[in-house]
Amino acid sequence: MQIREVVVTGQNEVELQTWQIDETALAPDELLVETEATFISAGTELANYTGREPRVFLPNQWCTYPWRSGYANVGRVLAVGAGVTRAEVGQRVFSYGRHGSAVIISQQRLVIPVPDGMDATLAAATRMAGVALTSINVAEIRDTPWVAVYGLGMVGNLAAQAFGVRGCRVIGVDPVASRRKVAEACGIPFTVGGDREDAHAAVMEITGGEGANIAVDAVGHSAVVMQALAATARFGQLILLGSPRVPVEGNLTELLSDVHLRMITMRGALEWSLPIYPDIGNRPSQYSKQMTIFEWVQNGKLHVEPLISHCLPPEDIKQAYEGLLRQPEAYTGVALMWK
Repeated sequence: MQIREVVVTGQNEVELQTWQIDETALAPDELLVETEATFISAGTELANYTGREPRVFLPNQWCTYPWRSGYANVGRVLAVGAGVTRAEVGQRVFSYGRHGSAVIISQQRLVIPVPDGMDATLAAATRMAGVALTSINVAEIRDTPWVAVYGLGMVGNLAAQAFGVRGCRVIGVDPVASRRKVAEACGIPFTVGGDREDAHAAVMEITGGEGANIAVDAVGHSAVVMQALAATARFGQLILLGSPRVPVEGNLTELLSDVHLRMITMRGALEWSLPIYPDIGNRPSQYSKQMTIFEWVQNGKLHVEPLISHCLPPEDIKQAYEGLLRQPEAYTGVALMWK
């Protein structure tokens, strides 16, 4: 079977390539899915595309060039292996499949039926909510804490919405006015802009001088982590939702001393650390997180659609990556339409 697939061939180089797959040789746990839509991760994919992720230049890494990109796929099952139990032929499924006209994926990498009637683009875009909701999985939420989310790109916006659904009082922090406007339209009650000093003063004023009980870095930049730390309340939590990739020079003792003296807890929130399916009881997993997302979207609690700015054919993948990289105010979220 001939398919088309997105491949990052080198630094700032991406193209649509043609591949051959053997749809008759599925492993027992594999599915063949004909893709309807995929969604681009502006964080991971752009880091690999631009070379900000250093492992792209090393051999035998998960992202070594050439890298077949993508991990948000929605499509219809064409065939299943003998041991597949999580989907049936003809079913529409959400999976962590790549950007391709068809994909072969193991059910161990997460396969979930798409709710009846849900648009393929919207279902694929909920993948970014999966990244975002890891922040509420690791946070200790008591009563109605103040939560400050730094960075209102797609992941930060969805994280802020999720904390709001959980009953928190949420402040979104971002210097870009258009992102704050979208956040407000998505129901985030407080948004703050300006430079670092102005933003800090605004967060402290909103919280009555106490600071945020939970501060979230949704940017993945160490300087923003330090900014979030400064606004974290005594005994509060600092959550690293973004993956830090850019080197930043600074005084490590300053950070550790602040954490120590004010008894702040730092928590990593990398979604891949969660098991794919529940392994013990009702522990958080990728599966339970995605089921929650589908429920919240269907009930109108989580607003994903306003963050989808472009639906492009896969032939425009270069435009998609460059738009997300160089025009982030206009390209807030990009889906690739394969059908």
